[in-house]
Amino acid sequence: MFKANRIRWGDHDRYFGPFTYSRSLHYSPIAICLDSGDGDDYPGCRIRTSAFGHTLILAVPAIIKPFKIWKEITHEPSRSQIINQGREPGYWDIYRREFGFSCSEGFLQIFFGAQTHDSSTTQSWSKFLPWRNWRHVRRSLYDLKGNHFWTYPKSSRFKLGGKAYHNRWAVEKAVKDACPTVSFEFDDYDGERIIATTKIEEREWRFGEGWFKWLSLFRKPKIRRSLDMEFSKETGTRKGSWKGGTIGAGIDMSNGELHESAFKRYCAENNMTFVAKAKLNV
Repeated sequence: MFKANRIRWGDHDRYFGPFTYSRSLHYSPIAICLDSGDGDDYPGCRIRTSAFGHTLILAVPAIIKPFKIWKEITHEPSRSQIINQGREPGYWDIYRREFGFSCSEGFLQIFFGAQTHDSSTTQSWSKFLPWRNWRHVRRSLYDLKGNHFWTYPKSSRFKLGGKAYHNRWAVEKAVKDACPTVSFEFDDYDGERIIATTKIEEREWRFGEGWFKWLSLFRKPKIRRSLDMEFSKETGTRKGSWKGGTIGAGIDMSNGELHESAFKRYCAENNMTFVAKAKLNV
C-alpha cells in the first residue's frame, strides 16, 4: 500500500495528507513537473504545480525511478581493500528524474529526464525568453559636475586622443584613465586613514531582445547612475584576513547627487568617517 512522504518545498509549507501547499512572496514560477526524487535528500515521487507564488505538490507512487550511475573505484589500494571485504568496488550516484517545465522571470526550463547537474549529461533545455528580458545598450561616464563625458562605443575599434585602439580591454582602460575623478580621505571603522577615488557611471537597459527589440517602444528604459569607488587600501572588518577586505565598491546615486554627497552617504552606511576632499583628478 502506498504511503505518502511529507515533501518539503519552502519555509511556509502546510501539509494535507499527500499534499504540500506553500506560498512565496519572492519566488513565483509557473511550472508543472513530475519528479522522481533522488531517494535520499528528496525521497518520493511527486507532481508539482506552481503559479503566482503558490505551489501545490502531490506525493504519488513511484511512477518513475531515480537515475543511477555506477561509479567504479579503480585506484589502489582502496579497490583491493574493498574487494577483500567482499564488497563491490564502487558506488551508485543517484539523481532525480524530472519531466515538465518551469518558467521564472523570463527563464524557461524544459525537463525530460535525469537531472545530473552536469551540462554534458543532464536532460534539460533552457533559454531566456527574449520578450521578457532587458538588453544592455549603453555604458557612460560623467565628469565632476555630472555632465556626460564619454559613452563606450559598441565597437572595440575607435580613436581617443589621436590614438587608435583595437582591443576592448584597452578601450575601457584608456577611457577610465581619461575620465575626471574625485578623491576623498576617510577613516575606516578602525581609524585607519584611507583614500577613495570616485567616478560616476551610468548604464542603460531597454526592453526586449532579438526580434522583440520593438517592445522597448512601449516601456521606459532602465537607467542606473552609480558612484564607482576604488580604495587605496583594504577596508571593512575582513581586511587583513584570508577573506580580504573591500578594495572597491559601487552605490546607486539619487537624482542631482554628485561625488561628495554620494560618498558621504556611503561612509555613513558603512561605519566610516568622512574626513575631507583630497583632490580632483582631471
